[in-house]
This record gives sequence, structure tokens and C-alpha cells, in this order.
Amino acid sequence: MKYLPNYRFLSKLAFILLILTSASWIHAEDIDLGSVTEQEVMIPMRDGVKLSAFIYTPEGEGPWPVLMEQRYASFRGASTRKSMAQMAEAGYVVAGVNFRGTQQSEGRYVGYRALGWGEQQDGYDIVEWLAVQPWSNGKTGTFGSSQAGFAQNFLAVTQPPHLTCQYMIDTGLSLYHEGYRIGGLTRPTRFKGMAGACRVPEHNHDLMVEWYQHPTYDEYWQDEDCTLHFDKMNVPCFTVGSWFDYMCVGSVNSYIGRQHDGGPESRGHQSLLIGPWLHGRFNKTNKFSEVNYPENANFDVMQHMLSWFDYHLKGVHNEIPNEPVVRYYVMGAFDEDGAPGNVWRSADDWPIPTKATDYYLQRDKGLSTTKPKEAELASSLKADPFHPASIPGTAFPGARDARPFETQSEVLTFSTDVLEEPVEWTGNVQAEIYLSSDAPDTDVIVRVTDVYPDGRSILLVDMVRRARFRDGFEEEKMMKPGEVYPVKFNVGWLSQIFNKGHRIRITVASTGAPFYEPNPNTGEPLTIETPEKQFVATNQIHHNKIHASKVIAPVPGR
Repeated sequence: MKYLPNYRFLSKLAFILLILTSASWIHAEDIDLGSVTEQEVMIPMRDGVKLSAFIYTPEGEGPWPVLMEQRYASFRGASTRKSMAQMAEAGYVVAGVNFRGTQQSEGRYVGYRALGWGEQQDGYDIVEWLAVQPWSNGKTGTFGSSQAGFAQNFLAVTQPPHLTCQYMIDTGLSLYHEGYRIGGLTRPTRFKGMAGACRVPEHNHDLMVEWYQHPTYDEYWQDEDCTLHFDKMNVPCFTVGSWFDYMCVGSVNSYIGRQHDGGPESRGHQSLLIGPWLHGRFNKTNKFSEVNYPENANFDVMQHMLSWFDYHLKGVHNEIPNEPVVRYYVMGAFDEDGAPGNVWRSADDWPIPTKATDYYLQRDKGLSTTKPKEAELASSLKADPFHPASIPGTAFPGARDARPFETQSEVLTFSTDVLEEPVEWTGNVQAEIYLSSDAPDTDVIVRVTDVYPDGRSILLVDMVRRARFRDGFEEEKMMKPGEVYPVKFNVGWLSQIFNKGHRIRITVASTGAPFYEPNPNTGEPLTIETPEKQFVATNQIHHNKIHASKVIAPVPGR
């Protein structure tokens, strides 16, 4: 029988703990939260570990519905506290709870592994504890982006009885595929920084050591893959995705899985909105990076989220049930009068019907829908881990001019002729690259950009695939020198109208650091620290009639 804690007993204990711990807050800026009351409490889990939570209560008697966010990042920043108070002022108790082992939460940091369907079910325990507090009416909704989006998918699988609805922004499902091992790469430098969120920093290193004992997608990683449990997700959810976000795949797949394979209260009760934005939460505006879309690209996440919760948690009659199931922004040239695109469209489901259209890499840096006729044609590409091509930062650099990357040595570009008519791609872009190498392992990076008449090459999507995982992530297969292998993978989701006078460009590379940490090219087991043994690989990208490398574009229509 499933163990169910005595939450009413634990709630009394927690209020005693609240008095004892109220003086132990991390010092935070003294800000005006209006009539909202802010408190810190340690919420007990079924194994006795207590998690740090900040509770925001509106003025009045209550009881109220509860909104909860679960994440590892601190809740003590001024903007976070103000947004929590704003939600509370709308008539909710709002709770921000840190993962075990992070910030002031007790226990050992194990990433997301304590959130889901194992012996520890922290999300479940939090929701059920909140539901029995005297200020709660028993209805709970959850919200949050990125890490807090992942957390909501884990939570939904555990089916806490008082979870009523969810609101996810830029979310994820599988930690192997969308977090720690994107495209089969490891990103140790990025995740070493997680120690800063841990109560005991060494716990993060221990967890990373554990990850490296599991290089392939095995049972260990299946325990952190929510895609295997859509049938247990059973609540309505509104999902927001962003085109300029490598995690857009998580947002899209969350909607598809819940809408079609979820429980009875999930199937047919999902909504999806995808806009021309970067990864984040309250940043869904029309101007960012190097783009400037029309004002219709603005989306007020806070206002819409509160309307969603008002409908599902308070029974307010508003426009939520009348909204389209799917809304997506079709991007176009953002500084050309009369350019097609830059409009919202609606659909009954996602993805919309499309015709797969092949764009082949050609000689002389060309790109077209005509298959190459040459019997032998390939472009050489070095993969140099000592002097890799540069993609600065750790965030996806979309919506920026990609020429600084494209003009580096060991980066290949393939562009169409100037378009005589607009061309639309809406859906999932795929790559099929034919690769040979003198190394047993290497990386393939593929990018899609919109090239403007003035030469700007605005990055739309990109993705990487480590060659050892070309046939799937369950097994590592090394290459033999000189043998040609197909490397097939999804590049990403987008909706873009390339205007006439523009060109479509595909960029191929094997390095792009530090965003993609370089492959040592040896085929040996990967390590947290940069290995001493590395060498420069010489790769060949084949684009001929036998091995015709291409990108497969989703062109609307059947």
C-alpha cells in the first residue's frame, strides 16, 4: 500500500517549526509587499526531511486556493518576492518551495530524483501538506518555468489528490534528453555551477559522478523521464513554449503527450501557446536580443496565468474556456514593412499538417530542394577541441546575427539562392547528415538561419548530435575511419516565413564552445574534467547523390 503521511499532524508540527525558524531567514532586501504577509516555513516530507518554503498570504480571512512553485533557485530575489506577492493579492496563498538539499532545504541534493515516482515524492507531499492548512480551501495549482516546469511534470505523474491544474512555461520532460545530455553531449562546466544552489556543495559533485557512471540512456535515466508516464498525468495544463529556446521540444512534447496519452482529466484539456521569445518566464516581449517584432508578440504571462487559475480554482467565468487549443506565432522579417508573418494563428492540435521538404547541401555552399548529382562530393571540417569554434555563453544564442560564428574557420554554411517568393516552415526541422571521420567519435552541429538582404543571418534553431549516439541513446557506437554514417536528429521546432529577397541558410560545424563543450574525439568514456587525451579530428560532410546530406523542412500542407 502506498504510504500516505498524516498531513494534519504534520501541519501542526510545521507551524511550531515556523515559530522556531522565523529568525533563520536568509537576509533579503526589505521590500514593500503591500498587504501580503510573507512567512518562511519548513515543510516536512514523509522521510522526516524538511523543505524550505516561503508562504505569501493575502489579506483577509480565507480560506484560499493555493499556488505552488517548486525549484532549486533561490526565492529571495526582490523580483521573485514581488511577483509572488502580486499573485497573492489576486486572492491566492502562494508557496515557493526549494528542492531538497538546495538553499535552506534539508536532505541530500539529488537533482529531480526526489520529485517523482520513487520512495521520495516531495512534490506530492508538498501539495498535500498545503491542502490541509487552515488557510487552504484544498484546491492547488502549480506554476513555474524551466526547472519549475520539469518539476511540474514530475509532480503530475504522482497524482496528489489536491492537485487541480498546472501552468508550465518553457518546460522539460527527460533530464537525459533535455537537460544533462542534450544531443548526447555532456556539459560539465555548466552543471558544476549547480553547487551554488546546494546547501552542501559537495553533493552536486557526487551527483555528477553518478551521472558519468551512466553514459547511455539506461534505467537510471528512465527514472528521470516523464515521457514514460503520460498516462498518469491527469490534470488540465496550459503550456507556454518559446521558439528561441532549445527546451521548446519539452514544451511541445508535454502538450502532445498530455493531450493524447494523458489520463481522463488530461486528454483534451491541454492548451499550448508558442511565441517568438527567449527561454524564461516574464520575458515574453516583442523586443529582445537583436530582433524587434510587432507589439502583437507581447504576452502578459502573469495576467493570463491568473485568469487560468481563476477559471480552474475559483470557478470564475472568463475567456479561458473560449481560447483556441493551440496558438502559435508565425515569425517573419521583423523590420520590413508588409513582410508576411508576424501573426498569431490558432489550431485544433499540434503539430499542424505539413509536407516534409528536403533541402540538400550543394557544392559551392549552395542549398536547394534538388538532390545533388555529383558522384563524389564532400566538405572537410576540423573538430579541434584545443581551438574550437566559438559560441559564447551557456544560453541559446537565438534571435541574434550568427555571422560571428559562421565566418570562423571550420564552420560550413549552405544557403539558398535569393528567394523569389516567401517560404514558410512550421513544425519540426530535422537533419540527415552523412559523416565520415578519422576519429571514432565527433560532434555534428546544425543551425537554421534567416539571411536578410543586408547580410544579417538571424539564428532560429540549432541542435547537436554526438556521433556515438547516431543510432540512438541506448548504445554507444564508435565510427570506423573513412566509413560514411548517416547522423539523423531533430534540429528543433519553429514557425518562420522566410521573406522574398531573403535566403535560407544551413550551418554545419563540429565545435561551438563553450555553449557546446568540445568532444575530445577519442571515443573514450567521457569525464567531468577535461581529459588529457584529446586530438583534432578531420571530418567529411558528404553531399552527393549517394550520400545526400539534407535538412528536412516542415512546409505547411499535405
